[in-house]
Amino acid sequence: MLIEIPVLLAFGCLSGVTTVLFGFGGGFVTVPVVYAFALAEPGNALGAMHVAVATSTAVMVVNAGIATSAQLRAGRLRREYLWPLIAFIGLGAVLGSFAATAADESVLRWLFVAYLALTIVDSVARKGFVSRREDAEPRTLGGFTTTAGGTGIGAVASFLGVGGSVLTVPLMRRKGLPMADATALANPLSLPVAVIGTAVYAFAATGTSSGTAHLGYIDLVAAGALLCGSLPTIAVTRRVVGRIPDRAHAIAYLALLAAALIAVVVRQ
Repeated sequence: MLIEIPVLLAFGCLSGVTTVLFGFGGGFVTVPVVYAFALAEPGNALGAMHVAVATSTAVMVVNAGIATSAQLRAGRLRREYLWPLIAFIGLGAVLGSFAATAADESVLRWLFVAYLALTIVDSVARKGFVSRREDAEPRTLGGFTTTAGGTGIGAVASFLGVGGSVLTVPLMRRKGLPMADATALANPLSLPVAVIGTAVYAFAATGTSSGTAHLGYIDLVAAGALLCGSLPTIAVTRRVVGRIPDRAHAIAYLALLAAALIAVVVRQ
C-alpha cells in the first residue's frame, strides 16, 4: 500500500491533465494502473479488470463533472452537439454497464485492447482527424448518429469504463470541430456513462469481500488517491486549453491512446 498510493497520486495527476486536454475523464489512464494493482492484490475475489473498470467510472464522475463546469464557464461547449446525443448515450450506458458485470474477465480485457487499436487505426487512416482545414465549417449531427450512434457510444464506453471520449472526440473531429471544442464536449458526454456505470458497479458485487475497502466493484482507496492527484491538476491544466496547436493536440491524443494500449497488453 505504501508503494501504491504515490503511484496512484501520480497517475491521478496525469488523469487530471487528460481530462481537460483530451476529455478522457481519466479512463484510459486509470484503467491500466488500477488493473495492475488489483491483479497483484492477494485474495482479490472481484476480478482485476472489473475492479479497474468500476473504479475508473467512479473517478470519472468527479473529473468529468469538474471539467465540464470549467469548459462551460470558458464557453467551449457547443450545446447543439450535446442534446439529444447525451440522452441516448445515457440509454446505452445502462445496457453496457449491466453487460460488463456479467462479462468474462478475459473478454473484458481483450475488448478493451481491440477497441483501442481500432480507434487508433481509424483516426490515423481517416482524413480530418490529425489535420483539419482552418476554414472547415463544422457539420451538424444527423438523426441516425444521434440515436443509434449515441446508444452505441454509451454502451461501449460503460462496458469498457472509458467514458466515451474515444468515440465522441473522433466523431466531433469528423464533423469538423477543432480539437479544443471536441475534447471539451467529451466531458459532459462522458457524465451519463460515468454516473450510470458507477451506480451499477457499486451494487453489482455486494456481499463479496476483498483485501481493501470496496463499494461493490469500486476500490475506494484507489479512487480516493486518484482524485487527490487529479483535482488540483484539472484546476491548473484548464488554463492552457486552446493554446495548443490543433494538429499537435490531435497527435498527442492518439499518442496517449497508444500508450494505454501498450500498458494493458504488456501487463498479463
